[in-house]
Amino acid sequence: MTGFSRRTLLASFLAAAMGGAMAVPAASAGEMKIAFGDLPGIESIQTLAAIERAKERGVGVELIILNDEDLAAQAIVGGQADVGIGAPYTLIQKAGVPIRIFAQISTQRFFPVVNAEAYKGWKDLDGQEIAVQARGSGTEAVMMLMAKNNGISYGKVSYVPGSEVRRNALLQGTIKASIVDAANRRALEAEAPGKFIVLPVENVSATDEALFATADYLKNNAADVDILVEELMKTAREITENPQVAVEFRNKYKLLPDLGAEADAEIAEYYKETAEAGALAVNGGGAEAAADDFAFFTAAGQIEGDPASLKIEDFWDVSVIDRALSTLGKK
Repeated sequence: MTGFSRRTLLASFLAAAMGGAMAVPAASAGEMKIAFGDLPGIESIQTLAAIERAKERGVGVELIILNDEDLAAQAIVGGQADVGIGAPYTLIQKAGVPIRIFAQISTQRFFPVVNAEAYKGWKDLDGQEIAVQARGSGTEAVMMLMAKNNGISYGKVSYVPGSEVRRNALLQGTIKASIVDAANRRALEAEAPGKFIVLPVENVSATDEALFATADYLKNNAADVDILVEELMKTAREITENPQVAVEFRNKYKLLPDLGAEADAEIAEYYKETAEAGALAVNGGGAEAAADDFAFFTAAGQIEGDPASLKIEDFWDVSVIDRALSTLGKK
């Protein structure tokens, strides 16, 4: 992602992010409030398009932009939003509120990046400072698991929301070790060839983003939830089959207008890489995704217990996915 991505969106979303963080109105019946725990960038187009298509089918949706995954999760716990976007395994286990994941959006494609002048490999990060997205985020989980796998411990973990923000900090030299998404990894390689090293990540196939809500909300709003999940699956399938569709979605629904028309080529390339990696959840996740997540998040120390003993129903409500697959069929 080049300089025209999240940074250019910051001004337009900051008021919403700050307002949402400080005082989000209570969610009202008949309108689905979705808490988005990040500033939307090109990696959000599939989700944003699914939301627009759900609106076309009669679902009233309000998107609340919050610049932190923790804030999005807190909005669900506090009843200020209905549906959250993230991977709230730690929250589900510890919050005491019956929150359930009901559809996977995508699996993780994160890239640990270090300044080549300072570090060459994982062992060099022993005792050093790193920067990740947020406490409890997938970026933190990846970095913690890699530390465990490589027998090291970090000196300090800083929380810096926004993959592009971390990319810019790496370019400026204010941080020397972090983790970014695929778009910002590509941007670093293009903008500063040879300056950074992407460290290897082994055997990570866990949830990056998913939809979650309270059990009561899912029970009482099944019709609207079903429409949203169906559209999420359909957009994932269409983009996976033809990544250029992401550009068509962006232009049809006027998504991320601040990026300008010049972003279309990058969007197409990003979703081509994402589709080739199979990162979009064309069947919504479910039991198989939960098993992968249990293994990953316990190994990373974000949830407790033996992965084989954790119960899917304590974290997921798979009935929504089952209903969507009965309508759309399985890919």
